[in-house]
Amino acid sequence: MPELPEVETTRKGIAPYLEGVRVTRVIVRERRLRWPIPEDLDVRLSGQRFVKIERRAKYLLLQAESGTLISHLGMSGSLRLVDCGTPAAKHEHVDIELESGLALRYTDPRRFGALLWSSDPLNHQLLRNLGPEPLTDDFDGKRLYDCAQGRSMAVKPFIMDNAVVVGVGNIYASEALFSAGIDPRRQAGSISRARYARLAQEIKRIMAYAIERGGTTLRDFVGGDGMPGYFQQELYVYGRGGEFCKLCGHSLSEVRLGQRSSVYCPKCQR
Repeated sequence: MPELPEVETTRKGIAPYLEGVRVTRVIVRERRLRWPIPEDLDVRLSGQRFVKIERRAKYLLLQAESGTLISHLGMSGSLRLVDCGTPAAKHEHVDIELESGLALRYTDPRRFGALLWSSDPLNHQLLRNLGPEPLTDDFDGKRLYDCAQGRSMAVKPFIMDNAVVVGVGNIYASEALFSAGIDPRRQAGSISRARYARLAQEIKRIMAYAIERGGTTLRDFVGGDGMPGYFQQELYVYGRGGEFCKLCGHSLSEVRLGQRSSVYCPKCQR
């Protein structure tokens, strides 16, 4: 699943080609995504210029002169630029054609993403209850500690809760907990303020580094420029169950937490 760094990589890749550029038409080949694509999307968007391309959590906000296109990449979606008229392959569901001769193409093999229209995107039901962005001053160890009080759930699904902090998905939660030396099974409410301060620092560091390196390519994800991400080769625990810890050499354990696979080092993480 594309996580926050992948979505930010996509935003940075497509923004220079969209901002200030007029849409000529929208071609929708398949409307049945997680939620149906609005039937009047072509009418609403065609003729407008894109003003700004922003991101909130894992949602891309393609702000036009009047209204905003909200995009979510789902489990396997991608947005990339192609020449107008490029033949569409299977799973390439939408083309937003631009006056520049390029088209923003939305691909989604599993059809679990979204393309929705809103006049007030930050108050849309999908966005209005989201927690702070991890790379802002609104997110820190105090935020984690305060939200964790009285919580008996494991710390890994706790930091993956979008009401606590947005965009910390399975990959980066696993890596941040490893870097902070925290066992992902530990109860969220049992962790000290000092350890949460370290965890928040590691979340910020790892996610900023992943954005810099272009996200993490896993199976289907490709960045907005058509190039894969380059962070995958530097993963310490995610997807490495049964392999040796790169720090201590101990065998990595794998458990399921919140219906997701979680890999950790029993020796390095307490």
